Amino acid sequence: RHRCPHKPTRIYDNGQQPCLTTEYVEKYPKYSNISPPRSLKPKQEYQAHRGKMEGVTTFRSDYLPYDIVKRPFRVQEEYKPKRGEIELGTTYQKDYNAHKIQPVTLVRPLERKHTTGGKLDTIPTYQDDYRSWEVPRREPSKVEHTYHPPTEKFGNATTFQDDFVPRELNPRQSFKPPCVAKLSDVPFDSTTSHRTSYIAHQLEPKFVRPKEEYKPSNQPLEDLTTHRNDFKGLPGQLAKSCKPENAKVGSNAHFNGVTEFQDRFQPWLVSLPEVRKTREYVPPSGNMDFSSTSHLDYVKHEVSPAVPIRPVSNGRRTNAPFQGNTTTKEDFKAWSSCRQEIIKKQQEIPKPMGKFYDLTTSKSHYVPHQIIPARSFKPVHAVVPNATPFQGETVYRTEYTPKKQEICPANYPSPPGYAYVNTDSHGHRFFRQLTPEFPGSDCNPIPKDIAVVS
Repeated sequence: RHRCPHKPTRIYDNGQQPCLTTEYVEKYPKYSNISPPRSLKPKQEYQAHRGKMEGVTTFRSDYLPYDIVKRPFRVQEEYKPKRGEIELGTTYQKDYNAHKIQPVTLVRPLERKHTTGGKLDTIPTYQDDYRSWEVPRREPSKVEHTYHPPTEKFGNATTFQDDFVPRELNPRQSFKPPCVAKLSDVPFDSTTSHRTSYIAHQLEPKFVRPKEEYKPSNQPLEDLTTHRNDFKGLPGQLAKSCKPENAKVGSNAHFNGVTEFQDRFQPWLVSLPEVRKTREYVPPSGNMDFSSTSHLDYVKHEVSPAVPIRPVSNGRRTNAPFQGNTTTKEDFKAWSSCRQEIIKKQQEIPKPMGKFYDLTTSKSHYVPHQIIPARSFKPVHAVVPNATPFQGETVYRTEYTPKKQEICPANYPSPPGYAYVNTDSHGHRFFRQLTPEFPGSDCNPIPKDIAVVS
């Protein structure tokens, strides 16, 4: 992981030539000289127009003011009614026969009022015959019956199954009349009031307006516009495109080597973050002085309250007592009123005075039986042991091949498999990799130079 600084301390010579040999340049060489793309953004400069502005426009040159003449007002013609009388007769007035209708008499009987001035002092028959009697408590007439379960087996046949005899269903005869139209023997009379009273009149011929003939104009068409009149085509050059040429940037050479991402970004073990313990609060010793600078430096001043700016009242004051009598107090006096009591009907049946007898038929006749809980048919949750051994083989265990972790040779003071060559002026030591010779071959070992941090 060599990082060559920009200004290293040279211990072997005092030359000022920069060091261009690094591990990054050796591992990741560039393929071609590619310049960065040129920016097409225009410069932010103000470009002033050097020509002189002409104040004449096409509207000023072509527009000519005309004299405005008022539109002639059309006088409305006077209404003249037509001569003769209007015939207001209709077929309804001719054919309708008016009948005399008498007013409907009311069938409602006359109201009779029976009123007497005497006072009614009698006893009605309901109050005389139906008097309140003492009603004694009725004893229950239910026969005590003790339930005995049957000894014989219950049969499936019921009385309905034994007595019922299936018979065929006879549908009722329908008395609905057939939906057939009845034809009449009398011939159809098609005479209507419209046919008998309508008089056919002869129609006048329809007014047809004669069609006007088209007369073309004798003057030639003026098709000259302001654009054709004012625009003069001047020769000029086409605008040049500022777009750069679309040149293909690339190389046909095959890339052989290791990228910076593969070399630098490797998985590392991440340790858990250290938890910082909070310090325990220790109160300060001694007494606290609660006096502040505002409390010590403040000087109290005597301030008089503001006097309200109220106008002087010019009202006349008299010592005579106030007379508060009004016509409402004299005429409308408060009268003593009491609240009307609630009118309750006298209770005819007296309330019971004895103790409440709370014994019901369910309490007296109910016989408690012993409850037998239902048997559960749920299987017992028990684990059945199996003598077959567990197959714990996975794809990872069968196909994984352990590999040996390689160590970078730059970590060794003298890396194995490399021979020392020399040391440059910047303190970089160069080694040569030794390639083993194969038996039976006349080839020599291929030397390879690498730079290692000294």
